[in-house]
Amino acid sequence: MITATPPAPLPHAPYAPLAPTPSVRSARAEDASALAELSQPFVRSGALRERPASLYATHAADFLVTQGRPGGPLDGCVGLRVHPADPGKGGRGAVGVLYNFCVTGQRQGHGVGAALLRGALAAARARSLDALYTATTGGGGLFLRHGFAPTTALLAPASWAESLDPRRNARILAKVL
Repeated sequence: MITATPPAPLPHAPYAPLAPTPSVRSARAEDASALAELSQPFVRSGALRERPASLYATHAADFLVTQGRPGGPLDGCVGLRVHPADPGKGGRGAVGVLYNFCVTGQRQGHGVGAALLRGALAAARARSLDALYTATTGGGGLFLRHGFAPTTALLAPASWAESLDPRRNARILAKVL
C-alpha cells in the first residue's frame, strides 16, 4: 500500500482587488481643450510635437480618451488618423497613423496606455485598415508588446512620413492588421 502525505496548504496572499480596466471612449468636440491640456506636459518635455489647440477641436473624432471618473480630467488620449490606400505602395489598402498618444503621469503604469492602444487597434480593425503606424521618441515598449515592429518611413503614408521632424529622431513602428 502506498501512502502519501497530503501537501501543506498554500499560504493565502492578502486579497488585493484588481484595478478596474480603464474605459475608453471616443472624444467629443467639447473635449478639445482637455485634450490640449493633457498634451502640454508631453509637448514641454519634447515627447510630443506642438499642435495648435484648434487641431483638437477640428479632429476630436480622431481621438480615443480615458477618464478616471465621469466629468473628471482626462487620463489619456490617442489619435487615429486614417490614410487612404496608396497605389504606389504595392496595392495596400487604407492604413492608420496613431498620434498624440499620452497618459498623465499619475496614471502611467496602471493600464491606461494599454487600454487606449487596444481601443485604437479595435477601431482600426473595425475600419478594415491594413496596418497602423506610429512614431515615438521613447522606447516604444508598449507598442512592441502589442505586435508593432520597427519599420521605415518609406512604407508609411507619404504625407505623414514627410511631416515628421528628422531632428526628433523618432522611431517609426508599424503593425500589420
